[in-house]
Amino acid sequence: MTAKLQPNWPPLVTAFNLTGEFVSAAPYGSGHINDTFALTMAVDGESVRYIYQRINEHVFKDIPALMDNIARVTAHIPGGLTLIPCVDGLPFARDADNAYWRCYVFIEKASTHDIVEHAGQARAAAFSFGEFQERLVDLPGPRLNETILNFHHTRSRFNTLQDAIAADTHQRVSEIGDDVEFALSREAMVDRLIDRTARGEIPERITHNDTKINNVMINDATGEGEAVIDLDTVMPGLVLYDFGDMVRTATNAAAEDETDLSKVEARMEIFDALAEGYLAAARKFLDPAEIEELEFSGRLITFEIGLRFLTDHLQGDVYFKTHRSNHNLERARCQFALVRNLEANSETMRGIITDRLK
Repeated sequence: MTAKLQPNWPPLVTAFNLTGEFVSAAPYGSGHINDTFALTMAVDGESVRYIYQRINEHVFKDIPALMDNIARVTAHIPGGLTLIPCVDGLPFARDADNAYWRCYVFIEKASTHDIVEHAGQARAAAFSFGEFQERLVDLPGPRLNETILNFHHTRSRFNTLQDAIAADTHQRVSEIGDDVEFALSREAMVDRLIDRTARGEIPERITHNDTKINNVMINDATGEGEAVIDLDTVMPGLVLYDFGDMVRTATNAAAEDETDLSKVEARMEIFDALAEGYLAAARKFLDPAEIEELEFSGRLITFEIGLRFLTDHLQGDVYFKTHRSNHNLERARCQFALVRNLEANSETMRGIITDRLK
């Protein structure tokens, strides 16, 4: 979403069920999808803060359905993220430009972190995501809405890459033969979880689908997870996708677009912390097949994201923002290097999971 002018705050403030007097509002955070503001109200002489977000209607095509998901999930998990309803009872408001807005209670004395600085952070974040899944196991029906269709459907992602290779609209295939060969040679990976789900061996559950560490508020004093945030992609899925994306984003010692691939390494001490934290919260509800595939899930999601970067490179960089020539290709190569490293460490990771189950 392109940043807009400062919102017209008076009607937005009165649209939501707030008390007190408006004091100020300012842009907040580092998110790239929605426009986020911290709003301060004066209530009985005290300052109370809220988070206001203008929701990106270009990414999310059915915002009422998305907000229905969030309203149901936050109501079912008290003590986490608190959604403020509008005075008309709806979980969102629309401004004079018909943009969608929502409001949350500001979580004080807690912070987000863009990178994993130590194993304790990884453990806390993994516990929070596992607890989040566990607390939603008994969410009453109906089934949550899918806010982005086929978000982690690896067969669909692989087929899209094949189409991009065949079309070769920007004549780039001949320049990246090794990268294409790497992707195509691992086709067997893409159907593994899909097939096990179709056979009823792995259940569909409610999952977060964007389990980067910066989507957990961590208490500034205790270092423990305070709340899981950024619930736009909470929808039906596999818990393995969530754990796999934690592995992808937390264990890598290098940046996502690192060009020196010798720096790409899956840190086993961070994987151990993820396994410890996640299983401490989630093992009570996980099925044996889900536990069996935890190690594989990191490889799969890393491979999937690599496919997406490579596809975008071949299609002319139409989806992910790039900052230099071949940026998406560099990202794809970094993901594929991480896949290789995870493959090399698969036995070690399986041993870690076994030890954390004892």
